[in-house]
Amino acid sequence: MANIKTKPAGVLPASWYSTGAIYELERRAIFAKCWLLITHELRFPAAGAYAKFTVAGYPFFIIRDQQGNLNAFLNVCRHRAFPVVLNDEGTANILACKYHGWSYGLSGKLAKAPRFDGVDGFDKSQYGLFKVHLKVDERGFVWINLDASENVQVKWEELFDSVDTQSRLGVFNMKNYRYDHSWDMDGEYNWKTLIDNYNECYHCSVAHPGIAKVTNLESYDVKTTNGFIEHYAESKGNPADVSGNVAPTYLFPNSSITMTDHYFYLMRVVPVSATRVSMQYEVYRNVSSTDKDFEEMDKFFKQVENEDKYLCTNAQKNINAGGYVTGPLHPHREKGVLHFKSLVKRLLVEHGEKEKASSGEINPAKRSPDDADIAEEELFCKDVCSRAGGGAGCTW
Repeated sequence: MANIKTKPAGVLPASWYSTGAIYELERRAIFAKCWLLITHELRFPAAGAYAKFTVAGYPFFIIRDQQGNLNAFLNVCRHRAFPVVLNDEGTANILACKYHGWSYGLSGKLAKAPRFDGVDGFDKSQYGLFKVHLKVDERGFVWINLDASENVQVKWEELFDSVDTQSRLGVFNMKNYRYDHSWDMDGEYNWKTLIDNYNECYHCSVAHPGIAKVTNLESYDVKTTNGFIEHYAESKGNPADVSGNVAPTYLFPNSSITMTDHYFYLMRVVPVSATRVSMQYEVYRNVSSTDKDFEEMDKFFKQVENEDKYLCTNAQKNINAGGYVTGPLHPHREKGVLHFKSLVKRLLVEHGEKEKASSGEINPAKRSPDDADIAEEELFCKDVCSRAGGGAGCTW
């Protein structure tokens, strides 16, 4: 009997990288209910230290309170939706809205609502900031989950159990690092285009001469574990290579951490639309490293990130053009891409089936209205959206 050969598995079809409806489903099925790696606790050294973020259109901020705890809140005033935090980062004693003067304590409780004291039925305790689930892992990395329910649908352990206890990370003492700076750049490509690129080094010998110079690319391999992918490669042992130990890890859906002796950086591939991203980076420096070593590492990794931007920008142009549909993936060289593909497909299909069964969109991040007096308006909106072909598309 003749051997039956099967084609290599392909990447997700181009439509999944360019269609607005797929992007909106990803917002609901992935970003609204999965745990997202955001930052490190070193970025918040004292009470009142904060930083604001937006991921897939969802705005929130993280702040350290007077008791030393980190909290995350939606960046929306409970009065008329103006952002509570306007600067990217800073320090605050109180969170004051610049629209009508409502103010909140660092723990999110409403402290002042001007001229509402005499309003019948107004209960200040019911209008604290919308809290966002937050977790600090064993290595001090900060995760959030936008799921509005009290108990999140996707447990952190389900996808990331043991990510913070990898044996190879033991050589990096997190107490030896400090937050140095953040930087960002815009990209004209789908967020998955970059994640595909990150999770293989098949392209490195062609597109990253700096990596090829210091790394034995034949030794490159990845280990896939639920929601994270560990990247491994042997150094060529060049004494001039200041990076020393390098331990990159991808964290589903859109982040990565690259640890080195002198330097570590966190990358967030933040979707803005179906074909646009904001590439956001946080850089942390080993306090014992010299300026020369730190600056050399910083320059090296920024060069690599700009090379990847070039690759993704030009690949996305052809994805958008409509001629390309899919291509084969190498079962070993691109097994990280295959794993990422399987995670995305599973979550989108599962959530899509739930929405089909309910005949409308399901957004786990949406806060349900507490006020009965707007129930009629909400139902009217859903009816209008449904008749317009948008499902339950009225979102906060």
